[in-house]
Amino acid sequence: MLNLEKLNREAFQTQLLTWYDENKRDLPWRNTQDPYHIWVSEIMLQQTRVETVIPYFEDFIERFPTLDALAEADEEDVLKAWEGLGYYSRARNLQAAVREVKESYGGVVPNHEEDIATLKGVGPYTAGAILSIAYGKPVPAVDGNVMRVLSRVLLVYDDISKVKTRKMFESAVRKLIPNNAASNFNQALMELGATVCTPKSPGCLLCPVRSECRSFYEGVQAELPVKAKKKRPKLVPIAVAVLENANGQFLITKRPNEGLLANLWEFPNCEVDSKQQSKKQLEQFFKKSWGIHVDFKEKIFEFEHIFSHLIWELDVYRGTLHTELIETEEVQLVGIDDFERYPFSVTHKKIIRRLAE
Repeated sequence: MLNLEKLNREAFQTQLLTWYDENKRDLPWRNTQDPYHIWVSEIMLQQTRVETVIPYFEDFIERFPTLDALAEADEEDVLKAWEGLGYYSRARNLQAAVREVKESYGGVVPNHEEDIATLKGVGPYTAGAILSIAYGKPVPAVDGNVMRVLSRVLLVYDDISKVKTRKMFESAVRKLIPNNAASNFNQALMELGATVCTPKSPGCLLCPVRSECRSFYEGVQAELPVKAKKKRPKLVPIAVAVLENANGQFLITKRPNEGLLANLWEFPNCEVDSKQQSKKQLEQFFKKSWGIHVDFKEKIFEFEHIFSHLIWELDVYRGTLHTELIETEEVQLVGIDDFERYPFSVTHKKIIRRLAE
C-alpha cells in the first residue's frame, strides 16, 4: 500500500487540474461525453499513438456513428475501417461487446464498474476511462502514462509490469481523484504522462506538479518507472505467394476466425524453416495444401513486420496460376482494383502497394 501522507493532495489536484485546463490538446474525443465515442477512442488508443488514431477515430465514427450502427455492421466492414491500425482483435472485441450492450443493456453503455467490466475487451483501464470521462464517476483509469507519473511523484520502485503494482496505483488514484472533477483529473494524469512526464528526458521544469514530485527532489526521475525487460521477439520466416492468373486476377485467402489477424485477407503464405528454404517450401506448400504445382521464378522483395511478440521475415514471390480454382468465402480471385473492398493487414497492404507500383 502506498503512503500518501507526504503528498499535499489538495495542491497536487489543483496544480494538475489548472495545468490541464490551460494546456490540454484539442482531440476529437474530448469534444463529447458520448460513452460509445469515448469507448471507441480508448480502444483505438491502446498501444497506438494519438496522431495515428485521430483520422481513424473520425472515419470510424462517421461510418458507425452510434452503438447500434456498429452492432449491426458486417464484421468485414468493421475490419476494413480498422485496416492499418493493427491489433485487430480490438475491433472484433469492441463489436462483440457493443452487441452485448445492445442485447443486455438496451443499447446504453453501463455506468457501473461491475457491469462494464464484464464486457469483452474492457479491462480495468478502459472501464475506468469510460466511467470517469463519460459519466463523471470517481473511478481510476490507470494506464502506462499514469503509472509513470505516479511512480515518479510518489517515488515508487515497484515493477509497473506487474498486476499488483497497477492495482496499488489504482488504489492511490481512488484516494486522490476529486469527486467533482473525475473526468479532468484522470485525463490530466494521462496528458501529463504523454506530453511532459515522458519516458525519456521528462520535462521536469515544465511540470505543474514538480513541487510534489519526490523523484525530482531526489534526482532519480530518469530511473523511474521500473519495468522488467520484455523477451526478445521470436523471428518467424514466412514465404508469400503473389499468384496471378491469365485474367489478371490475384489469389487471396481469408485468415481463420481466431488467432492473429483473424478474418483478414492476405496472399497465400506459409511459415518456412529458413529464408534459404523459402522458395522450395512455398512450392511444397502449394502442392501439399492446394494440390497444384507452381513455379515461383521471381522474388519481388523481402521485408520485416514487427509485432509485439514476434517478427515476421517475409520473402514475397510472384508466380502464374495456371489451374482453375473454385472461389469460396475464404478463397477469392480479384483484380488489382478490387483489393480496396477487402480488409488486409498492414503487412499485405505493403505487398499490394508494391504491385500497384
